[in-house]
Order: sequence, then structure tokens, then C-alpha cells
Amino acid sequence: MITLALSKGRIFEETLPLLAAAGIEVLEDPEKSRKLILPTSRPEVRVVLVRASDVPTYVEYGGADLGVTGLDTLLEHNMEHPGGASLVQPLDLRIAKCRVSVAVRSDFDYAHAVRQGSRLKVATKYVGIAREFFAAKGVHVDLIKLYGSMELAPLTGLADAIVDLVSTGNTLKANHLVEVERIMDISSRLVVNPAALKLKREPIRAIIDSFASAIRPD
Repeated sequence: MITLALSKGRIFEETLPLLAAAGIEVLEDPEKSRKLILPTSRPEVRVVLVRASDVPTYVEYGGADLGVTGLDTLLEHNMEHPGGASLVQPLDLRIAKCRVSVAVRSDFDYAHAVRQGSRLKVATKYVGIAREFFAAKGVHVDLIKLYGSMELAPLTGLADAIVDLVSTGNTLKANHLVEVERIMDISSRLVVNPAALKLKREPIRAIIDSFASAIRPD
């Protein structure tokens, strides 16, 4: 049995064409089914639905043989588990593209605050990425970990800035926030458990090759 870990939403939807290229069709709609393990058109392949932030953990510890996860999630996972088993990362799938950025209230003078050397309060779920970014700039920050509704933090005075994923920027605009620095571009990666790659080399290699042939060029 080959187990693929996916999260619901954009990554799941954009992985479907890649699965189709490998001759794999997911037989149930995760939005309509309560099942967390979904069968596919190939009896030896199944999909497990997990929280996006848990995909690397499932693959690392063998709960899944391979998975699809955003680069942001992968970097955070590696920073939080520096001694963990290394995941094989054979492909940048070039799907679910977005960016990690710094955003502030439209009336907040971010450039002045950074120049002045004042200590910024930054709300984010990407604590590792934010810490490295601001440390490299020599900016002192107090990091506040949040798991959602990030845009509220500057509006309520909880934080001066946020570090979050940005796609179109419409949510920032609707909440009177502006993007002031782009930290990195993000896309989703295929990750594979090293032991599974040795034990199930041929079927996993076939999936990797099919995915590779179906990746859309930039």
C-alpha cells in the first residue's frame, strides 16, 4: 500500500491533475465525505487527509509514504524538528503558489520603525521564518504565535506587523493592511519518507516520474 498525505483545500485541488497523470483518481470528494482515508482508482494507493502543518510529520514518521506540502510548512517543520529524519524532496510541484510577506496597518510607518531600531511586535504562525528574516536584517522583534485571523493583530494593537501568506493581497486590502516586504516565494513540494523510498522504490519512483512529467512550466 502506498499512502499519500494531503491537506484539504487548494493543495488538494491542485494535486489532482498530477495524480491523474500518474493514473490515480481519488474516488471521493473530501468536502462531501467525512472519511479521512480516501480510496483511489488504484487499490494499492490511498490518500490520507491531514492538517496542512501535519503533512511533513506524517511523512517523516511513516504515517504516510509521501505527501504534498507548502515550502512554508516544510521550513517551519524543519526548524521545529532540527534533529528529525530528513525528508526526501524530489520535486517542486509549482502548485499553490503564494508568498510569505510582512504586512502592517496602512498608517504604520514600517520603514521608519525598522530604521529607528525600535523593537517590533510581530504576529505570525511562521515563527521560525520570521525570526530568521528579522535577525538577518538586524531588527529586534517580539514574536507572537497565532494560528489564524492574522489580520486582526495589527488592527487590535496586539502587534505592529504580521508575517503571513499572501496570494492576491485582497484580504490585506479589505482589512486596511499593506504588504511592506516579501520574505520568500512559496510553492508546494513533494516529500517522501526515505525508508519508504527504499522499500517501495519502484511504485514511488513511478509516481514521482509521473508528477515530474505533469508539472506546469513557469
